Amino acid sequence: MTRTVQPADIEQRVPVGPQLHAILRERIIRNELKPGTRISESEFAAAFSVSRQPVREAFIKLAEEGLVEVRPQRGTFISKISQAAVMDARFVREAIEADIVKLLAQARDASLAEELKKQLREQRKAAASDADRFILLDELFHRTLAEAAGKSRAWALMEGLKSQMDRVRYLSLIRFPMGKLLRQHEAIAGRIADGDVAGAEDAIRGHLREILNDLPAIAAEKPDLFETRGA
Repeated sequence: MTRTVQPADIEQRVPVGPQLHAILRERIIRNELKPGTRISESEFAAAFSVSRQPVREAFIKLAEEGLVEVRPQRGTFISKISQAAVMDARFVREAIEADIVKLLAQARDASLAEELKKQLREQRKAAASDADRFILLDELFHRTLAEAAGKSRAWALMEGLKSQMDRVRYLSLIRFPMGKLLRQHEAIAGRIADGDVAGAEDAIRGHLREILNDLPAIAAEKPDLFETRGA
């Protein structure tokens, strides 16, 4: 069994495939399963004490997200990060979230403003030293905006598109100070609470464009994690 296989708790009373997908997706995004690593259905099935079928289902979904690559006669491998896919995901995400914050600023929901203040307090604590927690809180912040705008389905669709972007976002949070992202979140929440539609849109667009600055630096620093073709 390779060291890439790290068992985690599986709930047998609910479908196993989606659980495996979530576990493996997180490990790929966090770079625990490194690009170029060969992975095996049989090894993961043994590690999680499940049949190979749900592992195969998880692998198929990961392949659809561009996180694994099936090479005929060679096996299944963790994909390297595609800079082109990152840019496409950022473009789509910015378009969706810009409309989301405009809707929220128009609505000026006091309960949402309080929820965002609560989340920002937690982000401040995490930004001091806990990148892993900040990543989770960052995801919660954006998902909360989508849900508050009644766009949960749009967020669910976007999650499948932004997996490559998430890999870079994780690397950027490890490499760069989190305080800057926190201040951007504060600006977004403040513009929404003030009913500043144009300001909220500008704030979210600027926030999501940070990756345009981070990506070249990260790719230069860690070229082994990135595709060299067509990027």
